[in-house]
Amino acid sequence: MSRTLTRLAAAAGVLALGLGLAGCQTAAEPGAGGDYVTDGKLTIATGEPAYYPYVIDDAPESGEGFEAAVAYAIAEELGFADEDVVWVRTGFDEAIAPGPKSFDFNIQQYTITPEREESVDFSSPYYAADQAVITIEGSAAADATSIADLQGLLIGAATGTTSLAAVEQVIQPTAGAQVFNNNDDAKLALESGQVDAIVVDVPTAFYITGVELDGGLIVGSLPEIEGATDEWGVLLAKDSPLTDAVSAAIEALRENGTLEALIDEWLGADQGVPELQ
Repeated sequence: MSRTLTRLAAAAGVLALGLGLAGCQTAAEPGAGGDYVTDGKLTIATGEPAYYPYVIDDAPESGEGFEAAVAYAIAEELGFADEDVVWVRTGFDEAIAPGPKSFDFNIQQYTITPEREESVDFSSPYYAADQAVITIEGSAAADATSIADLQGLLIGAATGTTSLAAVEQVIQPTAGAQVFNNNDDAKLALESGQVDAIVVDVPTAFYITGVELDGGLIVGSLPEIEGATDEWGVLLAKDSPLTDAVSAAIEALRENGTLEALIDEWLGADQGVPELQ
C-alpha cells in the first residue's frame, strides 16, 4: 500500500510540474491570456486609405512608411513576429467613438486630447508634430517671413484640429481664422484663392505641397505653445489591459533610438523648416 501511495504521489508531482511548465509557456506566448482580439496575433488598425508618408502605397503590411514602421517596431517589443501582425481598417472618427474595438491598437495620427481620453486610451506619444503654414506661388503669403506678415491675411485650418488652435492662438489673424470641415476643403480654398494660406502639421505640409498642390510652398513652422503642438499616441479601447504594455514598448523604442531613427527616415524632411517669429 505504501509503495502504491508513493507512486501516486510521484505521478501527481510530475503532473503538477508539467501543468506548471505548460502554464509558464502559455503566459510567455505573445497574445495569450485573453487581452488580445485574437490569441497569438496582434491586430493593428489604420485608416482607409492610409496616406504617405505614414503608410506607403496604402499597404501597412509592407512596414513601409512612418506609422507602419512604428507599428511593427511596437509589435516586436511586445514579442510578436511580423507574420503574427494582422491589419484592419477603421474610419478616423469611428475608432474614437466609445465601445468595443475590432483592433488591439490603432495608429493614424491621433492627437492626444483630454476630450478623446474620455472615450479611449492613448499610449505614450510616439511623435510630436509642429504646425506649418503653407501656401502657393503668387499668394499674398508666399513672401511672408514672420507671423506679423501673416496677421493681415486670410489664414485657414480644419475645424477641431491643433492647426486651428495654432491659427487662433499664434497667428491671430485680424480677420479671424477661416474654418473648414477638413484639410481637403482648406486646400481647395487655398487653390481657389479664398484664403491666402492654411495651417497643417509639418508632415502633412510636406505631402500637400510636394504632391497635391501646384506650386505649393511651406512658409514656415509656428512656435510651440500649449495646444498648438500635436502629440500623437497609439489609440486603444478605454481601460484596455494593453495600454501600459504599448506605452512601455514606445518608451523602449524612444530610449534605444529606434523612434528617432524612424522619424529621420520617414519624416526627416521636417528638418530645416524655418520657424516664424
